[in-house]
Amino acid sequence: MAAVAPAQRRNTARAKDIREASRKANDATRVFTQLMGTPDSEIPRDILNRAEAIAIFPGVLQAAFGIGGRGGAGVISRRTASGWSAPAFFKIGGASIGAQIGASRTDYVLLFMNTGAVDSLLQDKVEVGGEAGIVAGPYGRRASASTTPSLDAGILSYSRSKGAYIGAAIRGVVLNQDNDLNRAIYSGKTAGEVLAPGMTMSMSQIPATVRIVPQTLTRYSARRR
Repeated sequence: MAAVAPAQRRNTARAKDIREASRKANDATRVFTQLMGTPDSEIPRDILNRAEAIAIFPGVLQAAFGIGGRGGAGVISRRTASGWSAPAFFKIGGASIGAQIGASRTDYVLLFMNTGAVDSLLQDKVEVGGEAGIVAGPYGRRASASTTPSLDAGILSYSRSKGAYIGAAIRGVVLNQDNDLNRAIYSGKTAGEVLAPGMTMSMSQIPATVRIVPQTLTRYSARRR
């Protein structure tokens, strides 16, 4: 029995990690589907099709009245030659966001619009608005890439705190790779390795309950790099 115990502990830990990853993948998918299912706040498809990576952070805890900070977790998927990548797991933190003063929780969707912005994610942590410039993203049926000057930015941001998504400029946000979870889910790989250029990972290498992220992104933007 003593020899079996370590294997049982590993299996139990693995099952726990899968549950956590599945919950985060499902929460991210729900947030993105809600955003794209609302005509007045959806990301225009021509803009979405330009994105090189998409980050989704559901329910980020926001301090009331802008005092203190925020924290949460989510996923980032990169556009590759074979479609959207396996979702890498990240944590988000930083100072409070003025536009969301008083909101307890906020959903964030970030579009990384060029390879430079995406490659910044290969670091253990990156400050959004620091190394990577960020502006409020255009939204709604009447917005398009041809009429929007903000597309020169490296990152476009969207948020929802009280029912409606808006483009929201944010500063001082730090994204940290959640590599305890990434390594557990992806056989030792870090987020930087999962998102690295040229990384290929078949759907069979992604837990079935986590595949929902690239599958959902493909429904809305199937362009391959």
